[in-house]
Amino acid sequence: METTPQSATLPLPSGVSGFARPEYQRAVGIFARLFGGRTGNGAGLAVYRDGEPVLDIWAGAADEAGTPWTGNTGAMIYSASKGVSATVIHRLADRGLIDYSAPVADYWPEFAAGGKGSITVRQLLSHRAGLSAIPARSAAEVLDHRLMEERLAAATPDHLLGKPIYHGLTIGWLMAGLARAVTGKDMRELYRTEVAEPLGVDGIHLGYPPAGSRTQGADLVGSARPVMTSRLATPVAGFARALPGPTRAPLRMIYVPGLESIFAGDQPPILHQTQLPAGNGVCTARALAKMYGAYACYGLVDGKPFLSTDTVRATAKIETYQLDRALAVPFWHLGFHTFPAPRALHGYGHLGAFGSGGWTDPGSGVSVGFVHNRMSAVWAPLDMTLLAMLVPSIVRSARTAAELPARTTAA
Repeated sequence: METTPQSATLPLPSGVSGFARPEYQRAVGIFARLFGGRTGNGAGLAVYRDGEPVLDIWAGAADEAGTPWTGNTGAMIYSASKGVSATVIHRLADRGLIDYSAPVADYWPEFAAGGKGSITVRQLLSHRAGLSAIPARSAAEVLDHRLMEERLAAATPDHLLGKPIYHGLTIGWLMAGLARAVTGKDMRELYRTEVAEPLGVDGIHLGYPPAGSRTQGADLVGSARPVMTSRLATPVAGFARALPGPTRAPLRMIYVPGLESIFAGDQPPILHQTQLPAGNGVCTARALAKMYGAYACYGLVDGKPFLSTDTVRATAKIETYQLDRALAVPFWHLGFHTFPAPRALHGYGHLGAFGSGGWTDPGSGVSVGFVHNRMSAVWAPLDMTLLAMLVPSIVRSARTAAELPARTTAA
C-alpha cells in the first residue's frame, strides 16, 4: 500500500518522488544529492515516527535500462537482512518458543555436536558462538542453505567462542537452523508469516520477490559488480586469505574460492538460487522502516501488538561492550548493532554492504529504512555512511518539531 502524507508536505527536489514532512528537509536534500536524477541506479528512503510515515521518498532507476524506481521497488540489502532474520527469532521468543538464555541445543539437538551444547541463543545472536568461518569449500556449497545449517550444527567452535566476532554469513544460517528446529519452516516462509504478513506489508522477502508480488526487485548495478565477478577476484582473495589472522578474519567469514560467481549473470544466484538469511533479503525502504517502527513503538504496529514491550527492551540492551574482533566498532544487541554516529548511540539496527539498512530509536519513536541497488566503488564510501549522516538529522527533526511529545527510552 502506498503511504500518504499525514499533514503538510515538503516540495521535493527534481528527480525525487514521494512525500516528506517539512521538518525533514535536510534529510531530503542529502538523499537528493546522492540519488536524485540518477539513470542507472536508484534508492528509497523512509522514516516512521510513532508508527506513522513522515517521509517516504525514492529516486533514480531500478536497472541500467532506466526503469523508474517506485515506492514498491525493493533492493537486496546484504547484511541488513540479519535484522529481519533476528526479528523472526524475536517473534518466536515473544511466544515462548525460544528463551534467549537457553542453550541453542535445547531446540536444535544436532547443534550440541562439537562441544557446543552450552552455547546459548543470547551468545549466538550477539556473534559470540565461535562459528564465524564459512563451513564451505565452494560457491555451490554456500548456495545450499540446508547444507550450511547442517555443517554449522556439526562444527566445533574456534578459540573466539564467547568473544564477539562478526559472523558475516554464518549468523544467518544459524538463525535459520534455530528457527527451523522450532517451527519446521524455512526462513523464506518465516519472512512472510512472521514479519511481512503481520506488518501488513509486501516489501520484505528473502531472495528475489516471487511472481505476483507488488514488490519489484531492482537489479544489482555499478562498477563494483564486474570487478567482483571477474577472474581477478579469486587470486586477490587467495592472497588475502594468506595474511595474518587479524587481517584475514573479515575475509574468512564472507569468502570461499569462487564465491564471486554468485553475483554473475542476469539472474545472479545470490538473488535467485538460495536462502541467505544474512545477506539476500530484498526489501522496500518503507517496509523496512515499518518493521523497525515496531521496535520504536515498544512492539505496536498500527495499534496492534507485533512484539511485547519486554522483547523490545531485550533487543534495546547492548549484550557486550567488547569491540568486535573483525569489525572493531559495533557493540552487539540481540541480532542488531549500535550505530557509531552522533545522536544515534541510543538506537540500533543493522547495516549492509554498500549502505542499505534499517535503524530504530525507541527514545524518539523514530525508525528508518534505506535501500538502494548501487554497487559502486566510487560511491561506496558515501553510500556506506549515508545512514550515519541521515540519522542525526532525522532524530533532531523528530525531537524538535513543536507538535511532537517527549519520549523515554525502552532500555
